[in-house]
Amino acid sequence: MRSPQRARHLLGALSRGGVRDVVLAPGSRSAGLALALYAADRAGAVRLHVRVDERSAGFLALGLSVGSRRPAAVVTTSGTAVGNLLPAVMEAHHSGRRLVVVSADRPARLRGSGANQTTLQKDIFGVFAPCFDLPVDVSEVDLDAAVAASCRQSGPTHLNLQLDEPLVDDERTDGGADDGADETWRGPAPPDRPEVDEAWSGRREPGSEVLAVGPRTVVVAGDDSGPAARRLAERAGWPLLAEPTSGARVGDHAIRCYRLLSQTALGADVERVVVLGHPTLSRPVTALLSRPDVEILAAPGPGGVVTDPGRVARHLGGVPTVAGPDSSPGGLEWLDRWRAADAALATKLDELVAGLPELDPLQVAREVASAVTAGATLVVGSSNPVRDLDLMQSPYPPHEHRFVVGNRGLAGIDGTVSTAVGIALARPGASRSLAVMGDVTFLHDAGGLVIGPDEPRPDLTIVVVNDDGGSIFATLEQGDDSHAEAFERVFATPHHVDLEALCSASRTAHQRVSTIAELREALGQPTTGIRVVEAPVDRSTRRATADAIRALAVDDERVTA
Repeated sequence: MRSPQRARHLLGALSRGGVRDVVLAPGSRSAGLALALYAADRAGAVRLHVRVDERSAGFLALGLSVGSRRPAAVVTTSGTAVGNLLPAVMEAHHSGRRLVVVSADRPARLRGSGANQTTLQKDIFGVFAPCFDLPVDVSEVDLDAAVAASCRQSGPTHLNLQLDEPLVDDERTDGGADDGADETWRGPAPPDRPEVDEAWSGRREPGSEVLAVGPRTVVVAGDDSGPAARRLAERAGWPLLAEPTSGARVGDHAIRCYRLLSQTALGADVERVVVLGHPTLSRPVTALLSRPDVEILAAPGPGGVVTDPGRVARHLGGVPTVAGPDSSPGGLEWLDRWRAADAALATKLDELVAGLPELDPLQVAREVASAVTAGATLVVGSSNPVRDLDLMQSPYPPHEHRFVVGNRGLAGIDGTVSTAVGIALARPGASRSLAVMGDVTFLHDAGGLVIGPDEPRPDLTIVVVNDDGGSIFATLEQGDDSHAEAFERVFATPHHVDLEALCSASRTAHQRVSTIAELREALGQPTTGIRVVEAPVDRSTRRATADAIRALAVDDERVTA
């Protein structure tokens, strides 16, 4: 096959493998792929998304995969274009997302020759993505096999397609009658996506191990643990310590203030922990999972890795189960103690937050959590926003199909805008789509707002909690007064960026709010297209507020009994 035919054949195989969304960052060597994608988009075989920046393109594809529950592909040209995908590939690896990288490459004979835009693209992602290096004479059988394996893979894969000249056909390939698009994309279509996300509905079926009731047990539900964590906690009658992006923070077993309570005498009484998903949010939970005096049972997370920071856990093959609830007096008392302590501490926390200055970050988190109605989508950024949400989000009622997600595989701030855009595009049936992130996270992927006039756009409200820098460091060791002289420059990193002007440059709607009433009104408005709601907040009180919150969780009988 000539290069243009192989490009069309590869993309047709992707379609047959279940790919419905493809992101393209154009270039010269990938010209045949670009023209084939244009034809496929016009034929209705795929939905094409064109971006000018490969890093944003990679995270857009990641978001499309998360939201659609299907593999999504990103196509680049050769050279540094491929390397720009590494952050998205790393996140996909650690979160188990099906991201298919298709990179155009020069023929192998040019490697090491100094030819233009020629580098070693084979295995460029190392341990993070297996690579299929497809030579210029690859057979249709081998090409189909590589694509099929990539679409089935849990986590990212890399299809490195060597393309020799001529890169395009002489005749039209823009969707006209003579481009062969119908023939190229003909093939059995995979079934439509399931109504319930497999990643959130117990794709890791309960293992054969049946746990005995008796020990004072809590279930820790980290990122993407799914409903299996809730079902286990409810069946056994155990407290559920669920992070916001776990997919399990629902029902009356979920403990809102678990992060604070785990540092009290109640946390000290824990005898066993069952860990599901990928918990990463708090040091207190990490400390709990590292205690040598506690039995830690951990199942594989979404990326296949067991979260065992203290190297003390017994690793399970899957989600365990129990024969029934612990109906002994001690078992019933255990859950009641956590519920009573949680209710008392939540009341204190809400009173403290209500008394903070207007538009405190925790108040913003409370309003965002309230705006996530049944059937809604929320993408939450790393750093402070997800931790603020963790404190302020009361458990939702079950079976209302909220979709709260974030890039928690590596918990970085990379590509959050593009991820949110991709998830919103992939979930058009959501009752609404929201995202919340800090200003540094927003600036890090401001290029995600650069969307061409012919590209699909979602209806998405992005709340930017703008404290003019990185306030999370104020709550860590480097935020101590002893480092005050250096802190502002090397940790807080003020930027003084005018977000309204930045949004205007990409013709993105922008609204600045200064009160909770204004924020609540903004969140209540319907959104057409992408809209940024900027909430300027003060970071000077962040450390003092964190200290005051920790002081609420005192070890006395009112809280722990």
